Amino acid sequence: MRTELLTWDDVDHLMDVLLPQFKDPIDAMLLITRGGIVPGGIISEALDIKVVLTAAVDFPMDTGPAKLLAWPEFLQFPADSLLTGKRVLVVDDVWGSGRTITAVKNRVEAAGGFPELCVLHYNPTRTLFNKAWPTYYAAVTDARIRYPWEIDRSGGLDGILTAAPETN
Repeated sequence: MRTELLTWDDVDHLMDVLLPQFKDPIDAMLLITRGGIVPGGIISEALDIKVVLTAAVDFPMDTGPAKLLAWPEFLQFPADSLLTGKRVLVVDDVWGSGRTITAVKNRVEAAGGFPELCVLHYNPTRTLFNKAWPTYYAAVTDARIRYPWEIDRSGGLDGILTAAPETN
């Protein structure tokens, strides 16, 4: 699979495409960890959305076709009372198979909320859902996307900074 490495300038351009798509007020945002945190933060700041919630979802790591049928485990999810009757923008970075964002969407609907789905990249070649797609997206791709916030920092700051930053 082809991989695209994005810069912060690329993300800024994606936001320029995405933000004008929002026309109606949003009551709350639900960011899917971890991929939705950075784009969701940018969107919430740009649209002045004050209620920002998080959902953490895990799927079993089984292999084979049965893996795609596995039920998600919700490690963290807001109380139904925070979603009921609200227009909720569910944000993730990319729609690949669509399993995670669709699981979150279904849970918001079950709580009585009205979810709208938002991603930076939509991959229609990988989706498992023929009749579902994001409400808002900035680009269509068939590549694996590496966002600038996904750089490997396991070695600390070694290799990231060429010199110590200046401090006042």
